[in-house]
Amino acid sequence: MIEKDYIKTLKERGKKSHVYKKYQLTGLLIARLLNDEKHKSLYIKLAKKHKGDNLLRIAKDVSERKKVKNKGGYFMKILQKTHPDILKNSK
Repeated sequence: MIEKDYIKTLKERGKKSHVYKKYQLTGLLIARLLNDEKHKSLYIKLAKKHKGDNLLRIAKDVSERKKVKNKGGYFMKILQKTHPDILKNSK
């Protein structure tokens, strides 16, 4: 009985998000704004190396555009055109 409760507790704990640094939160916010949870590690990496405020501003702008289907791709395209140094330094 105790083992089942312990396993259940571990499963519940694994479902919760563990954010320890500001850049992690920024990256997750960007992923949610762009509806692109699949690439959240990319956004966390970008937020870690660069100013999260600028990235969030761009992500909010992209998220408000209703005609854009692939918001994550559009976000990366904007970064490539307006801030080419960000993508070069992230590799």
